[in-house]
Amino acid sequence: QVQFVESGGGLVQPGGSLRLSCAASGRIFSIAVMGWYRQAPGKQRELVATITRGGSPTYGDSVKGRFTISRDNAKNLAYLQMNSLKPEDTAVYYCYCNAVLSGMWEMTDYWGQGTQVTVSS
Repeated sequence: QVQFVESGGGLVQPGGSLRLSCAASGRIFSIAVMGWYRQAPGKQRELVATITRGGSPTYGDSVKGRFTISRDNAKNLAYLQMNSLKPEDTAVYYCYCNAVLSGMWEMTDYWGQGTQVTVSS
């Protein structure tokens, strides 16, 4: 299995910035995609940003131009720099990866436990 250490969430004022980090560990052979999804109360989980092993990012429409994702393949780490935060960014942010474990053949999705981001004055 994959374990995650997620950090960087918290309370920030509108217009402020936060940086999330996610470290994946376990019997990981390779991680194809890492990133974050988020879920606000009463809403479905939605894409925030993902990044491939080769460094190609994908962003949700609502965060384009404000959030930047990066990754350290050697350390199985991902970072999400969130700027110009808005109250509607308030949600639980879940770290995600699509990985294959050592001795296995299938790519599988894994999810972290989530970290709260609250944007409020």
